[in-house]
Amino acid sequence: MSARVLVVDDDVNLTQTLELGLAQRGFVVSSAQRAEAALEHLRSTDVDVVLTDINMPGLGGLEFAARVAESHPDTPVVVLTGFGSLEAAVAAIRAGAYDFLSKPARLDTIVIALERAVQHCALRREVRRLRLEVSHGSRVQAEGVIAVSAAMQKALDVVARVAAGPTSVLVTGESGTGKEVIARAIHQRSGRRGPFVAVNCAAMPEALLESELFGHARGAFTDAREARVGLFTEANGGTLLLDEIGDMPLGLQPKLLRVLQERRVRPLGARNEHPVDVRIIAATHRDLEARIERGAFREDLYFRLNVVSLHLPPLRERSADVLPLAQRFLSEFSARAGKPVQRLSPKAAEKLLAYDWPGNVRELSNCIERAVALTRFDEVGVDDLPEKVVSHRSTRVVVAAEDPSDFVSLEELEKRYVLKVLEAFGGNKTQAARTLGIERKTLYRKLEAWGRADAQPGSD
Repeated sequence: MSARVLVVDDDVNLTQTLELGLAQRGFVVSSAQRAEAALEHLRSTDVDVVLTDINMPGLGGLEFAARVAESHPDTPVVVLTGFGSLEAAVAAIRAGAYDFLSKPARLDTIVIALERAVQHCALRREVRRLRLEVSHGSRVQAEGVIAVSAAMQKALDVVARVAAGPTSVLVTGESGTGKEVIARAIHQRSGRRGPFVAVNCAAMPEALLESELFGHARGAFTDAREARVGLFTEANGGTLLLDEIGDMPLGLQPKLLRVLQERRVRPLGARNEHPVDVRIIAATHRDLEARIERGAFREDLYFRLNVVSLHLPPLRERSADVLPLAQRFLSEFSARAGKPVQRLSPKAAEKLLAYDWPGNVRELSNCIERAVALTRFDEVGVDDLPEKVVSHRSTRVVVAAEDPSDFVSLEELEKRYVLKVLEAFGGNKTQAARTLGIERKTLYRKLEAWGRADAQPGSD
C-alpha cells in the first residue's frame, strides 16, 4: 500500500512540484497552503506522514508540528524550511517533528526522509502492539516456541504432525536457532509420560559419553565404584535428545545404532541387556551428508535418525519473529532483574530488525539480557544495545539500486552474494559451493578471509 503524504506549504509552485514528484515516487499526495487547513484535513482523512514548511502565514510550522504530535501521535512530521539552522532543527524536534530538512532539498532526500518517517512510526505501532500481546499472553507460540514467521509456522506444523508417534526426528539448523526448544515441544506434545532427557554429544570424550548414554556396572572401569544408570534408561518412556549428534565420536556410533535397532541397552561391564522405550530426537548444526562423504559419520546411523527431518531457519530468515522474541526476553529478564523495563524504543527495535543475528535466538536473548542490565530507564534504547548491533549494515545484495550510496565494491558484492547463497542452503557448504560453481575448499578460503566462525572444513 502506497504511503499517504500531506504537503503543507504556502508556496503554491513548490507544493505543485512536490505533489508531482512524490506521486511519481509512489506516494499518494494531498496538500494544503495553510496549517489551519491541514489540521482540518487531518480530522477527516488519514495520512501516514506530513511534510510541512516552518514559515507560513497564520499558524506557523513549529506550532503546527506540535499540534499534530498531540492529536495524531502516530503521524510523523517532517519539517522543510528555507531558514535552516541548528536552532531551527532543535526547535522543530522539540515541537514534535520526526525529521528536519533545509531548503533547497533534493527530491531523493525528501523521499528518503518520508520513507524513514513512515517506517519509524510503523515500527513504533508494531512495538506497542507486541507489548500488549505479550502482556496478555496472546502471542502465537507453542511450548516456548514463538512462531509468527511463515518459516517457523511451517516448523510447528511438522512438530504437530510427528509429535504423537514414536518416529525419530532429526532437527537441523545453525547454532542458537532453538533446536532443543523444538525438541522439548515435540516431547510435550507427544503425550509420553517419561521424562525429557538431553545430552550434548560434543561435550565429553568417547568413553565418558558411552557410560553416560548406556550406564555401567560396578567395577566396569577404574573409579566405577558403583553401578550407574545410563540416560537411555533414565529416559525410558520419554524422549532422549542427542544434541550435536554430528560430533559424536565415530567409534561410538555403531553402539548407538545397535541400541536404536534393538531397543535394548547393555551397560558397560554388565552381562545382561534390558529393553528401553525411548523416543529419539537428534539435533545438529553440521552437514551430516558432508560428514558421511568424509567418513566422519555412519550412513546407516544417519538414516536411522533421519526418519523425519526438521530444519530450523536462522533468525535472519525469520525477521517477523525478532520483535516478538525480543519482547518475551525483555519481560523475562526485567522480571528476573527486578527492574521495571517495559518496552523497546522504536529506534532500538529498528536496530534489532536490521541486524543479521549470526548467533540467532541465543544471541538475541543475550543482547536483551545485556540491555536490561544496562538501561537506566523503563525502555531499552539504542545506547543499551551492543555496538555490533548498533553499527551493523545489512548484507542484503543490492544490484538494482538507484541511489549511488547503495552501490558497493565488487568484493563486497561477492561477499554478500556468497553469504546469501550459504544462508539459502541452511549453511550446507556442499550445496552452496555447487550452486556458486566453486570448489568447497575455495568457499572455505573465502569464509576464512571474511572472518566467519564456520570457516573450518569440520563446520558443515
